[in-house]
Amino acid sequence: MNTFRRLPQALSIHQAAENAPSLARLTELVQESNDRLKSIESLLPAALRPAIKAGPIDGESWCLLVSGNAAAAKVRQLIPLIQDRLLNKGWKVTSIRLKILIIRK
Repeated sequence: MNTFRRLPQALSIHQAAENAPSLARLTELVQESNDRLKSIESLLPAALRPAIKAGPIDGESWCLLVSGNAAAAKVRQLIPLIQDRLLNKGWKVTSIRLKILIIRK
């Protein structure tokens, strides 16, 4: 006698997020962080843009992930402009942290 066990149907990330409030909130924060990065992109020199990724949001603090010290130094100079842009777009960001990504080969 063959008995087949029916496997549950796979859920998309969006369906899973709808079913789990904490995952839904995390998804919202990731989207907001990406939206923030898009809103400041025009402030960044074109050559610098690929070196910057959206990082985590923690209350009124936002983190940018930067690949390298030189890129981080340039972004530090732009932080006042970045904060002004974010405030003008409606995001209350009182601090911007930079985290340097270390890429191992």
